[in-house]
Amino acid sequence: MEINFSKSPDGLVPAVVQDEETGKVLMVGYMNAEALAKTEAEKVVTFFSRSKQRLWTKGETSGHFLQVKTVLVDCDQDTILVKAHPIGPTCHTGADTCFFEKNEGKASFLNYLQKQIIRDRKNNPSDASYTSKLFARGVNKIAQKVGEEAVELVIEAKDSNDDLFKGEAADLLFHYLILLEQRGLDLDDIVDVLKTRHK
Repeated sequence: MEINFSKSPDGLVPAVVQDEETGKVLMVGYMNAEALAKTEAEKVVTFFSRSKQRLWTKGETSGHFLQVKTVLVDCDQDTILVKAHPIGPTCHTGADTCFFEKNEGKASFLNYLQKQIIRDRKNNPSDASYTSKLFARGVNKIAQKVGEEAVELVIEAKDSNDDLFKGEAADLLFHYLILLEQRGLDLDDIVDVLKTRHK
């Protein structure tokens, strides 16, 4: 990866930061060669602040760091795209992004549901939790529950009540996520399979 910092008289190039999960643009800053090197070495986004005239790591004051997942360069070698995971809101105003967009996509809630809620019920079981009880009964019971929910969805599909159909679809999806977690897989793993088939 080569950046042509000499294209700009001040040696700075734009750096666009995008949430690697939702695809939302979080913010835009500027990097020089030193900022890019620090970003890649420490795996947290560091800019060159034009107002402070120094390197500035996003989150150094607030604790709202941007954890680097991927760094890409555009075709002209004069703009950087950083795909990152934000720790907290990105904007100094407290907004999710510097463009005042909510940093969420409806599909990203599924990852949150599995990786945060369902995984917590598995790793920290509670007698009051239906999900914990299901994990305690093992993979056969979970798989059976997925099958039952699939049949109920098929039955509702034949009628014209959209609310009941959506409810059964949600039940099936929820139990499917539990089954994935029981098997030690993420929804991302299944999306990767779909992407491969799409090619």
